[in-house]
Amino acid sequence: MIIARDLRSWSCAADAPVLDALAQISANRHGAVFCVEPDGRLVGVLTDGDFRRWVVDQADLDLHRPVRDIANRSPRTAPASAGPAELEGLLDDRIAHIPLVDDQGHLVGVASSRTGRLELDGRTIGEDQPTFVIAEIGINHNGSLATALALIDHAADAGADSAKFQLRDLGSLYGASDRAGEDLGSQYTRELLDKFQLTNDEMFTAFDHCRSRGLVPLCTPWDHESVAVLEGYGIPGYKVASADLTNHDLVAAVAATGKPVLVSTGMSTEAEIREAVAVLQQHGAAYALLHCNSTYPAPYKDVNLRYLERLRQLGACPVGYSGHERGWHVPVASVALGARIIEKHLTVDRSMEGNDHKVSLLPDELARMVTEVRQLEESLGSPRSRSISQGEAMNRVTLAKSLVAVRDLAAGATVTRSDIAVQGPGRGLQPNRRNDLIGHVLTRSVAAGTCFYPSDLDADRVEPRPYAFRRPWGLPVRYHDFDAMLQRAAPDFVEFHLSYQDMDLDPETYVKGPQTCDFAVHSPDLFRGDHILNLASTDDEWWERSIFELDRCLELTRRMKPLFPSTERPTVIVSLGGFTADAPLAATERQARYDRVRAGLDRLDRTGVELVAQTLPPFPWYLGGQLHCNLFVDPEDTARFARDADIGLCLDVSHSKLACNHRGTSFATFVETLGPHVRHLHLVDATGSDGEGIQVGDGDIDWPVLAEQLDRLAPGVAFIPEIWQGHKNDGEGFWMALDRLEAWF
Repeated sequence: MIIARDLRSWSCAADAPVLDALAQISANRHGAVFCVEPDGRLVGVLTDGDFRRWVVDQADLDLHRPVRDIANRSPRTAPASAGPAELEGLLDDRIAHIPLVDDQGHLVGVASSRTGRLELDGRTIGEDQPTFVIAEIGINHNGSLATALALIDHAADAGADSAKFQLRDLGSLYGASDRAGEDLGSQYTRELLDKFQLTNDEMFTAFDHCRSRGLVPLCTPWDHESVAVLEGYGIPGYKVASADLTNHDLVAAVAATGKPVLVSTGMSTEAEIREAVAVLQQHGAAYALLHCNSTYPAPYKDVNLRYLERLRQLGACPVGYSGHERGWHVPVASVALGARIIEKHLTVDRSMEGNDHKVSLLPDELARMVTEVRQLEESLGSPRSRSISQGEAMNRVTLAKSLVAVRDLAAGATVTRSDIAVQGPGRGLQPNRRNDLIGHVLTRSVAAGTCFYPSDLDADRVEPRPYAFRRPWGLPVRYHDFDAMLQRAAPDFVEFHLSYQDMDLDPETYVKGPQTCDFAVHSPDLFRGDHILNLASTDDEWWERSIFELDRCLELTRRMKPLFPSTERPTVIVSLGGFTADAPLAATERQARYDRVRAGLDRLDRTGVELVAQTLPPFPWYLGGQLHCNLFVDPEDTARFARDADIGLCLDVSHSKLACNHRGTSFATFVETLGPHVRHLHLVDATGSDGEGIQVGDGDIDWPVLAEQLDRLAPGVAFIPEIWQGHKNDGEGFWMALDRLEAWF
């Protein structure tokens, strides 16, 4: 059991709408939220079960009514003075949380039976949460406040979550004993502490600076006097050093503050760890245990990371790792073994006086550790399922194989084994479905050498029909399927998605005579020799090649115009680049890359065409893998570029929704910002941060909201459904998308 005193995640205003309370329950993962008046008096509790029971009785569901209206107004409570033993008797399988109230009914704490998570200054530490990274400054400031502040800045710049210090009252800690009889190690340590102690006021200044840089200030008190000093400041959480694990009086004093406690377990036996846990639990402390080897530097053979699992069992709490070995690879590895907290010393110079400096990371090393921790967190995934990622799905089309027809098969034919061959690429029915296909009666004709598709096994088949939209609509086509697609539907325009090989072909070979529809062109992204078009490149040779290739595309578009006489000024959609391979650019570096794009655009001959810049995803897929995209991802700088460069935008809603998902920002705000600059639309769904090209309605986009925005901000702007692999099976992905889009557009 733990007693939480930081109530930010536990409470909401009683007059807040039910919808807000539900969002808070989802965010805090407690399964409940306590409703309070503005003065903090408890009104009631809303749990998942309370909400479900209320919904069942509602004929007209109103999620905007005050949460006080549906809360349980008579929850089981306990007095603020209740101790853990008394509270244990109030918790059971049905009630996992007990609100603690004072004599006036104010909510002052929550006793909870759930110990797998820790709330620290508004940050949640636990499973499925980002690793909490602590930059341990300790006494590496060497008595200089200026150095302490600089280390805090380095910690913030590296992406750490917290900076931690140590505080000692040397008089009470060591007394007036004669140092002459002390061991050499003790003499050395005491001398360092005498020289390198910050004053209390200097320490408070450092804590305040942590706050200003977005870091949680933490501190290790080495004595009771220091606990009192830190309580007077209002420190949000404590660290107990390995050296004090067996100092139960100090552990109890820290636990009694009601603040979260992180406890290092170096230099300790398992029995001693159990005793310390018992002390913490007796005081209802919210705590985490940190695995640690207290040698400086710690030999790798003594680290024993596998003990993290045992530590989790002993503590029934989140666990972490406090590392004193050289390098940062061991802390990164600890995350894979379940560490939810990492503590690592930070210095500006490993040659400075003091043991801690020698096992500390330099600022750039801390930044690299944080980056690698975040990358590892992304890579851990889930043990519950194995799904095909978007990148794998794209490579599967390229590398895998399909079931294809050996001979022409008419609709109504029964497929036999001899009718089927296995060939690449993998855009059709996978070979493991052969037995499902044998004996199946076809509902369509299949030409020799073409793929069977999953829909060939379905009873229902989506076919094109006349569509009615409030804006021009088109279809993405290639030269080779242009004629076939026009025979199946009557779009207002077609958008040619060119490959670099198409650039060398004569369009009149495929487009026979003048057409009645309009046309647009989507420039290739990839060219021979693994060249990805990038007008933001700082490599002059790469930049010149990109300008050359894009100029060729514009010239080809002008050559195609006589084939589509109704198109006065064809649109050319282009991804202008701005990607990096290993890490994203800092925001401050983006403007220089935009300037590079503008300089490249000035070199192009745009006579007779309208070039529009496509909005881009945060992680574009190229050459079988991902890159980081830096331009045309942020709405503000994208809108500024469009305005300054006097260029329109192609709003690819899938790309931009991925960007918002990745950054945790509002897609509706993104659309509002870019709407006035939109000259073309790619409508397609998205999921997560890199799942692009998803079928409309199967992803994260709120289509009714988007339709309203586009009707208002970009009326009459043309669109295509850009479903990934939508052209397969005679365009079935496009027909399904158009069916769904018609309801909103």
